[in-house]
Order: sequence, then structure tokens, then C-alpha cells
Amino acid sequence: MANLFFNYSSMNAGKTTILLQSAHNYRERGLSPLLFTPRLDDRYSVGVIRSRIGLESAAVVFAREDDLFEMTRTRLKDGNIHCLLVD
Repeated sequence: MANLFFNYSSMNAGKTTILLQSAHNYRERGLSPLLFTPRLDDRYSVGVIRSRIGLESAAVVFAREDDLFEMTRTRLKDGNIHCLLVD
């Protein structure tokens, strides 16, 4: 059974840092996280999740009209996805 975790807090509380740390921990154990970031977030560059402390990772870009379920299912055909992280 899948679990859903939702982290929320004020700005500058470290949400992105926690997300990137989670992705790192999954990779370190040989698992495959799938990261998503919205297209409208282009503060650093499109397709990159970056924290203020300098951690960063490539991510799949999505727009309002995209179907995240279908995008995930398409990527499952290419291999395992052990967790989905959305910034």
C-alpha cells in the first residue's frame, strides 16, 4: 500500500532541502526517486530543484495541464520508481 506524506511550512523553513535529502537517501540505498518541479518555477533554471544552501537535482518539469499520474506511469515503463517527490 502506498503512503502519502505532505510537508508544509513557511518560506525559508527548508522544505526543498528536506526533499533533496530524501532523494539522496533513496539513491544511496539503490532506489529510484522521481522528482517533479513546476515549469513556472524558473528561479534557477527549468528542470532543476535547488535549495538555498546549494543542493540541487534534476527533475521532470510539469505544467498545469499535465497529468502527473500519466507522466509517472510512462516513466515506470523505463524502470522502477520507488518514490515520487514534488517540489
